[in-house]
Amino acid sequence: MSKIEPVFHIIPTIQNYDWGKKGKDSKVSEFASGAGIDGFTLNQSVPYAELWMGTHVKSPSGVVDRKQNLAQILAANPGLIGDQVSQRFDTTNGNLPFLFKVLAIGTALSIQTHPDKKTAEKLHAEQPTVYTDPNHKPEMALALTDFKALCGFMPIARIAEYVKAVPEFEALIDPSIVTEFSTCTLLSESEQKAVLKKLFSALMTADVTNIATQLRALVARYKRGGQKSVEEDVKDLILTLNEQYPGDVGVFCAFMLNYVQMTPGQAIFLGAGEPHAYVQGDIMECMANSDNVIRAGLTPKPKDIPNLVSVLTYTASAWQKHMVKPVDITPRTRKYDPPIPDFAVFQVNAQKGETESHEAIPGPSIAIATEGFGRVSWGGGELDLQAGSVIFVGAETKIDITAGDSNLVVYRAYVAA
Repeated sequence: MSKIEPVFHIIPTIQNYDWGKKGKDSKVSEFASGAGIDGFTLNQSVPYAELWMGTHVKSPSGVVDRKQNLAQILAANPGLIGDQVSQRFDTTNGNLPFLFKVLAIGTALSIQTHPDKKTAEKLHAEQPTVYTDPNHKPEMALALTDFKALCGFMPIARIAEYVKAVPEFEALIDPSIVTEFSTCTLLSESEQKAVLKKLFSALMTADVTNIATQLRALVARYKRGGQKSVEEDVKDLILTLNEQYPGDVGVFCAFMLNYVQMTPGQAIFLGAGEPHAYVQGDIMECMANSDNVIRAGLTPKPKDIPNLVSVLTYTASAWQKHMVKPVDITPRTRKYDPPIPDFAVFQVNAQKGETESHEAIPGPSIAIATEGFGRVSWGGGELDLQAGSVIFVGAETKIDITAGDSNLVVYRAYVAA
């Protein structure tokens, strides 16, 4: 078998979840066409939801011209991960600390959160078929197109406005909790969190018949133009979510979670215990190497309301708290660096004929070209790039990224160690 180079093409995998964009409308299918996936044929009726790039046991990436998958190659060649990363993270069996994805969201994902490491280990031990690994899953979403999401609890005062102004919402909550929440802004931060937990728990455990009844009443009021001024910002979102998930309690979460509308290049980070739901758009997503999701609404999948309610941080703030502001490293490279050690992401934008050099990084990285044509080169060779090409770059490897006859855009996830 030939020696493995420090840079090589890998083959991502596709996840066809129902919420994905269909056919050619999906960035996942667009990139899959250029990624060298064996047997891939575009089907306009298929939802192409996620493109996975990494070593997660559920769906590890392949390696071009090799029988082994990426995890097996890395297990056999630990130098590609690097000593610093192996000493800091569990890289057993070639496991990377991060999982890199493209998401193409046609209909809303579930109201969800992700566990911290300790909780993930507990859930995996108790329900291994539901929580399939023992890892935490902090994640960053970086918009490729206009992107909408629900992200973290909105400020307490704003939630209180909705409780007071929206009778259908109030009708789902015990009156004693409504009364307690009406003076919530006067309480200490810890007391506010306790009352917010009561309110959210009451909503998520409300009688399903009453939820459906109140949601029908809410939608009917909106459709006849009866919304109040405070409801204008969420009216269209409520109607859209109800069309996608009629009668679902998750629709009412629009009165508790920040509604975020992002433009390409903006990013948010969601740590453990932060409630969220991606609503629409195409994103790059990077996370710790896990597939653990605790769901509670906007989904036909099993819900785990008790665990979701128990693990949330109940931190209430404007959505900007979750923003990851990029830093321009060079005129062609921007760095998105969330507040965790598991991963960061470079965005490279090279104009026609330009070359961008990246010095050696102590840890491994995975990069995908999302626009244009070009090549990546290193001390021992070079590889062609086109939209959808995915490469692995081993630790301590300097690379040059060169645009061809058009602009070249590359996203590179890495562990800095």
